[in-house]
Amino acid sequence: MKCTRKWSIFLLVAMTMLSACGNQDASSSRVQKEAISSESEQLTTEDNVVVREGSEISNSRRNLSQTGMTETVPSEYLSALEHQGSVVRVNYDSKDYVRDSSPISKTAYVYLPYGYDENDTDTRYDIIYLMHGMGGRAGEYFDFGNNRNMFDHLIGNGDIPPSIIVSATFYTENSETDFSGSIRELREFHQDFRNDLMPAIEGQFHTYAMSTSKEDFAASRDHRAFGGFSLGSVTTWMEFCYDYDYIRYFLPMSGSCWYYGSYGDYYPVETSDFFEELIEENNLNERGYFIYAATGTQDMVRDQMEIQMEEMLNRSEVFTPDHVVYYQKQDGRHDFEAVQEYLFNALPLFFRD
Repeated sequence: MKCTRKWSIFLLVAMTMLSACGNQDASSSRVQKEAISSESEQLTTEDNVVVREGSEISNSRRNLSQTGMTETVPSEYLSALEHQGSVVRVNYDSKDYVRDSSPISKTAYVYLPYGYDENDTDTRYDIIYLMHGMGGRAGEYFDFGNNRNMFDHLIGNGDIPPSIIVSATFYTENSETDFSGSIRELREFHQDFRNDLMPAIEGQFHTYAMSTSKEDFAASRDHRAFGGFSLGSVTTWMEFCYDYDYIRYFLPMSGSCWYYGSYGDYYPVETSDFFEELIEENNLNERGYFIYAATGTQDMVRDQMEIQMEEMLNRSEVFTPDHVVYYQKQDGRHDFEAVQEYLFNALPLFFRD
């Protein structure tokens, strides 16, 4: 009976997510070169790299409470600007890490901010990777609820620096997309990210990584973020466990860490112990890391997030507000409307150190 209930919940989650996302428009693979306002941007030069700087924002981590409620996305942020960023499709080579590591082809979709110039190799951009939940697909973050408009406004208003945003997938061409298959895929995605996705994307677009070597990816970790929703949130926690050398900012949305256990079988104490050891052994307090965990007060999987975050925040001498915060959307449910609000609240806190 207990197992049946678990499957019912996740089937409902998948149906909710799929209905929210809609269908992939074939035109999303075309480059749509449009613009957003950049009048407030200034150009500075440091070590022969041009860095775009937006206007100052009012909220900073130094004044951010460790827990709180998210703010609603202003309606004007969802309207289309005259000038917009573009989305391009990227096919890349990877491996089937779940099965036999055989060669496979995968796809990701990449948002490029207005003004991005492929011939301008001096200007560098922060990069944000986003991961879907069960049954999702690459590119879905650019299809729902005018997210692209919101990204345009966030950049145009100086809330976030001009950034490259990647909507990727943990599925492969051989994947089983049911719950068990999804768990197997996300547990191995960190290998795809480190070995294949990150080199494919950042070898083509101008991020702060000066090359696709692991040394240069590590040197540019302050300019890289990873976030995800539902099973994408679980994936985000896994990225913190495995790829902390390459990522500084994390946005897990409505899903806890399953480094130990899985759905309904949580280990908040053991997980927090593991995080403590990870942070200490890899000097992450000094090197810097920041986790913005988020969920909704009416989210169907809120409890799993709650028990983990309560355990972590009870160790405030370790998981300080400069490194870990936990925010909730009032009446937020397990859907992309909530995800949009989490992105709006979290992204302006990244890349500010």
